[in-house]
Amino acid sequence: MSLMMMLRKSKQLKAGGLLPLFIALIAGVLMGLTVAPFGAWFLAWIALAPLWILIIEGKTNTFLCALLWGIGYHGVAIWWITGIHPMTWMGVPILASLAIATFCWIFLTLWGAALVATWATCISFLGKNLAFPLRVLVGTTLWCGLESLWSRGALWWTTLAYTQSPHNTAILHLGQISGTTAVTAALVTVNLLVAEAWLNTPVARIQERPLNPPTLGDLRSSPPQNWGVRGAKYYLCNRPKGYLNAIALLIGLHLLGWGLASQPLIQPPETALKVGIIQGNIPNEIKLYPGGLRRAIEGYTTGYQTLAEQGVEAVLTPEGALPLFWRDIPNSSFYKAVLEKGVVAWLGAFGEQGSSYTNSLFTLTGTGQIYSRYDKVKLVPLGEYIPFAEVLGGLINRLSPLEAQQVAGADNQIFDTPFGRAIASICYESAFSEHLRRQTALGGQFILSAANNAHYSPAMPAQHHAQDVMRAIESDRWAVRATNTGYSGIIDPHGKTEWISKLNTYQLHAATIYRRETKTLYVRAGDWLMLLLLTLSLIVLGITLNNSRSHNEQPRQL
Repeated sequence: MSLMMMLRKSKQLKAGGLLPLFIALIAGVLMGLTVAPFGAWFLAWIALAPLWILIIEGKTNTFLCALLWGIGYHGVAIWWITGIHPMTWMGVPILASLAIATFCWIFLTLWGAALVATWATCISFLGKNLAFPLRVLVGTTLWCGLESLWSRGALWWTTLAYTQSPHNTAILHLGQISGTTAVTAALVTVNLLVAEAWLNTPVARIQERPLNPPTLGDLRSSPPQNWGVRGAKYYLCNRPKGYLNAIALLIGLHLLGWGLASQPLIQPPETALKVGIIQGNIPNEIKLYPGGLRRAIEGYTTGYQTLAEQGVEAVLTPEGALPLFWRDIPNSSFYKAVLEKGVVAWLGAFGEQGSSYTNSLFTLTGTGQIYSRYDKVKLVPLGEYIPFAEVLGGLINRLSPLEAQQVAGADNQIFDTPFGRAIASICYESAFSEHLRRQTALGGQFILSAANNAHYSPAMPAQHHAQDVMRAIESDRWAVRATNTGYSGIIDPHGKTEWISKLNTYQLHAATIYRRETKTLYVRAGDWLMLLLLTLSLIVLGITLNNSRSHNEQPRQL
């Protein structure tokens, strides 16, 4: 039985029946299958429609349906978080490790589901006073607004926009217009048009009257072609024009994206930069212990020397490549290799900030000097710091084995290099488009993305790569990705992956990227589409409320 057939059947059930809840959950799971590594991105254009139908019909518990849809989507999309188990290598007992992993997955799933439930509750309230197509506008605005709000918090990863990455690069180019909001708005609008068309098919909406022909008032409100005869009654049905609207919008959006994706990349030879990538492949189980530290120093030193001999101008290492404080780096063989070869290195290590430490990326020149330093801004809750530590610190084991407290870097950092200004992103920061947009607007010419990714399931590095594909397109920049265990890669400004590493292998790669100074509309103006949608929705709601009030105040005629 198809999902739509189940929806039709659900109309016959009483409010609160199990079938609508099951439909909502399955639709959410289908949306979860759109993200990497599953990559069924095409399902994202219809997977939200069943939830909208259930909300508008109002025959079941709207909040519960939305919550289940959100659990289905976010639960599948971020299942990789359970890959942090086992943490016995950190001294965490096996049962405690399982409890931590389960807690993280449930909490993050419910946090994402809360967005969907909030959206559905607002629509259920507002939808009673709005007709199509105005409620589609409000529905799209609310979803985009909630995503924008959620993305400003500490927990953010599963925007609807990333369901299209890295495969549907045409639609991802809408990100050059207004970031993830443009892509999310496209997805939500098409889904809602599909749902509205389904709601208005003859099977779904039939208004019958006795055999007497339609009155003049009836014909004014609905064209003659919408009236038919069935047995001894005339009936009125709204033709499924919405499907054509949805299809036309879907095609139009892809054509617009394709047009942006077809723009040639102007890459003068003088902007070329040959970079090297080292994927050290140091498992977290040994990384912070003497044996792992020796392996890291040897692997990154040898890799640096090899790439330097291949003629690269700079070498990028992953997040925390050498798990040492900077004061200890000059004593390492890696530092001595830099002095010998004279090639710039972007080195992932720890910086000091008083009695605390930072997760940092250093620009180390060939003379052994620190040219610049970038400190990670977006820290991972529970992984790199404990929110409300004074309350939860005694209940949740710290996932970081380091004793000092990790702190975030300043929001207004810039990362200058001997080759021009770079756009720095350390691991989790790839999910925050505004973070990279700000650096691009301030003159960043290429993206340096350093990550670990070793302590999660393989789905996580695939999704991390997908996030960086979006950032490369939005900013119109080349992206260089170096990770500990994969996926490392090179991404061009159109989102094409020029090279990608294998998982859990030691790899070196040299490639030529190009420094760029272009500025997309999104880089220049930010998320202006969100403001436009919000303004239009407020105007629509204001007019609707005013008309409703005027209608209620009209005196009744005797």
